[in-house]
Amino acid sequence: MHGLHGRPPRRSSSSKGDAYDNALAERFFGTLECELLARLRFTTRESARLALFEWLEAWYNRRRRHSSLAMLAPIEFERRWQLEQAAVS
Repeated sequence: MHGLHGRPPRRSSSSKGDAYDNALAERFFGTLECELLARLRFTTRESARLALFEWLEAWYNRRRRHSSLAMLAPIEFERRWQLEQAAVS
């Protein structure tokens, strides 16, 4: 049996019975599907690639809220940090 590009599929690197080892990837791809893929239809691979790049760079990496940043977007977290640093100086 061969998978993508004619290569045999790789086995999962997760440990048996560990439901949380893949949670990060599942959440990312779930968000990607809900926010981008389910809303658009692509006519070419290039248009899909460009849409994915824009979604990742313009929204996912910069504007989505992070629980590790007190539910702030990275841009807002950095802006607040810079204001605090300026106030201390």
